[in-house]
Amino acid sequence: MRARMAGERVLVIDDSPTIVRVVQLVLTKAGFDVVAAPDGEAGLEAARAHVPALILLDFVMPKMNGYQVCRELANDASLREVPVVLMSAKGDQVGERFVKVMGIVDYITKPFSPEAITAVVQHTITKYGKGNGGPPGEASEAGDGGDSALAADDDGARAATMARLRSALAEAVGARVAALFGLANAAHADHGGEESRIPTDAGAIADAARSALDDRSLGDILAQVDLGALVADGPSLTGDLRVVPLAEVLQLIDHQEQSGVLHVTRGSARIDLYFRKGRIDQALGEGIPEDLLLGRYIVDAELMNRQDFDGFLGSRQQTPAGTRLIGGQLVRLGYLGPSDLKTALARQTAELVYETLRWRWGRFEFTAGRDLPAPVVEASLELDVEAILMEGFRRVDEWHLIERAIDDFDLVFLRNEDAVAQMGRGRLTREELAILELVNGKNTVKDIVRKSRMGSFEVSKMLYRLLSIKLVRRRVLPVAV
Repeated sequence: MRARMAGERVLVIDDSPTIVRVVQLVLTKAGFDVVAAPDGEAGLEAARAHVPALILLDFVMPKMNGYQVCRELANDASLREVPVVLMSAKGDQVGERFVKVMGIVDYITKPFSPEAITAVVQHTITKYGKGNGGPPGEASEAGDGGDSALAADDDGARAATMARLRSALAEAVGARVAALFGLANAAHADHGGEESRIPTDAGAIADAARSALDDRSLGDILAQVDLGALVADGPSLTGDLRVVPLAEVLQLIDHQEQSGVLHVTRGSARIDLYFRKGRIDQALGEGIPEDLLLGRYIVDAELMNRQDFDGFLGSRQQTPAGTRLIGGQLVRLGYLGPSDLKTALARQTAELVYETLRWRWGRFEFTAGRDLPAPVVEASLELDVEAILMEGFRRVDEWHLIERAIDDFDLVFLRNEDAVAQMGRGRLTREELAILELVNGKNTVKDIVRKSRMGSFEVSKMLYRLLSIKLVRRRVLPVAV
């Protein structure tokens, strides 16, 4: 596993859920204990309750802005020495002014990279912090089972998994202890000692270990070991997406640097994420929307034109190979080079992960193992989970906003021709114009996605913008009487 620094407690005060999640993800991975608050008032309460080593503060917030929070911190004897770093989308101008006026020790401009926020926090705590944040990540008695990797599993599956792990661990312990005791007995006899009573029967020792390993103690052990080394014949981790968000599962696999495959299912849709040492090597999907298939990304990247790709698909119907080998076939037939295929696969893999992050229900199952399929090993994308999650969180937030207006892909929209004429088409992007042309009172959102050959996220985002500036409107069907 990666070496993690001994961190301090960091308080993040920001009204953006995306920023909070990103900062939590990045700083937790770096070893910090992160506490979050959604506005200035809640931030002050959290600061007084936790006395952090550092505060990351947004400037524009509801209830109390950054300026007001700084003023309150300066007037509180217990908090005035806590260093504050300003996070602002306003750029250097706001940051420099705050450093001069309010005593902010540093600032960082949004958007920022994971490396930048980590470096700022580490530097600031090293230079200004006093280590009063308390030890990070102390386990509470109430949380003994809640943070277990197996906590989200249903009772039957969890019991079976725990029993299998208990047996495997007990047998390993029994064999090892028996061997050590045997050596001790031999050494004792060699030195002329009396016959030893130390047991050497591996089976008996294993039975004793198995009875001593209750679920709580086994859970504590599992938190510190490689699950894949213990369980090779079944899933290491299973659960319900309604209980455990997929992002947490991805972070766990990333942090433990696991290798294996994560199966995520929702109804008839299934997406398989292949990991090697915590990085995503490839994603494959079944029962997924057409805009998530590999062909879209090949055509989007102009690696093949649509006509050639459709021709390939037509001839390929006679090929016995499975659909998952489409990329390899294109390379063997000379349509694509290996680097071209890798570019398209990387884009598709990221989009498939973004899709799973939107799923609010479904199941996941992670099976640890280092023997990945040959096409996955050959692709070797090595995508960073952290970077994908940052973009995924942003998209999920935007999806929640978009879905308020576009809650059904069977919706039909109409163009507001007068508004289009008044605004002028020159103010729209090429992609927005393409979507606008497909809004004709007949095409559903699903039709527009298919005909535009763009992704559902991109199409929905552009339709939402066109709705916002009143260039299109929903078609209201007459009510049957």
